[in-house]
Amino acid sequence: MPINPSHAQDVWKDVGEHVQFTVLQLNRQDPQHDREVFQEFADRSQAIIRSLRIRDAKPETGTQLKVSIGISSSAWDYLFPDAPKPRELETYTTLHGPKYSMPATAGDLFFHIRASNEAVVYECQTQFQRVLAPITSVLDETKGFRYFEGRAIIGFIDGTEAPAIEDAADYALVGEEDPQFINGSYAFAQKWQHDMPIWEHMTTGDQEKAVGREKFSDFELDDDDKFKNAHNVASKYEIDGVEQKIVRMNVPYAQPAVGNIGTYFIGYARHWTVTKGMLQNMVDQGDFLLTFSKLLSGQVFFIPSRDLLAQIADDDF
Repeated sequence: MPINPSHAQDVWKDVGEHVQFTVLQLNRQDPQHDREVFQEFADRSQAIIRSLRIRDAKPETGTQLKVSIGISSSAWDYLFPDAPKPRELETYTTLHGPKYSMPATAGDLFFHIRASNEAVVYECQTQFQRVLAPITSVLDETKGFRYFEGRAIIGFIDGTEAPAIEDAADYALVGEEDPQFINGSYAFAQKWQHDMPIWEHMTTGDQEKAVGREKFSDFELDDDDKFKNAHNVASKYEIDGVEQKIVRMNVPYAQPAVGNIGTYFIGYARHWTVTKGMLQNMVDQGDFLLTFSKLLSGQVFFIPSRDLLAQIADDDF
């Protein structure tokens, strides 16, 4: 069976106007009960999404609600101990470089919800919690937003290196190499906190050398004009000389009055090993963005296809 994007969850580049990332931890008090609740959630979540898309639909634009639901490796082992497992799903462990690290944090269930209406995001997560709250605890809840022109909070165009929408499926979705999990995706979620005064005191020219692109036009600089650890240099990952790509988004979040400003990075990939290779390059080369940032979280999740969610709901997995 070939890759079919219509069977996948929403693992595409569309930051949305209003965004919420939520990470839950299973309380792990009763495995059989928890499995039954999650099966109910696998069924109800899709009905909730369909209902909200109807309620939110506009004649001129339709609905803008997009949702991805992910499961960590440890949660997979707990909920489905006798079932097969996605080939590349593992528990993320801290990546170390000469100067910087990318820490691993806990998390069992992951939600990436975005819409043009904050009320829709609110209602979606609220209804999800009506099912899951009795068996989970909240580890993190981060609200993101669309910055000017869809730029990252540091002022640069986001996602230029991500594949175009017409090409994204081959980079984002598991294929026939793991047929039981076809149309699923590996999501890496990572929360960055930036020391914005450091960044804002840099000249525009130095910021461009740090990112590797012109700030206004997004035109890529020549390699000789970039810092050696420019972001688009350090995050580049190749296999046999061929650059590898994932679907990635940088979503701003902020509490500006207290200076809590950062980026929630989400990357969807056909192969977790590709994302992992990019991250390792970033710490090995000391990506310039790490010089004024603190990493608060990091975890990998598997995003099942909608078909697999239906199988889970029917206890046919």
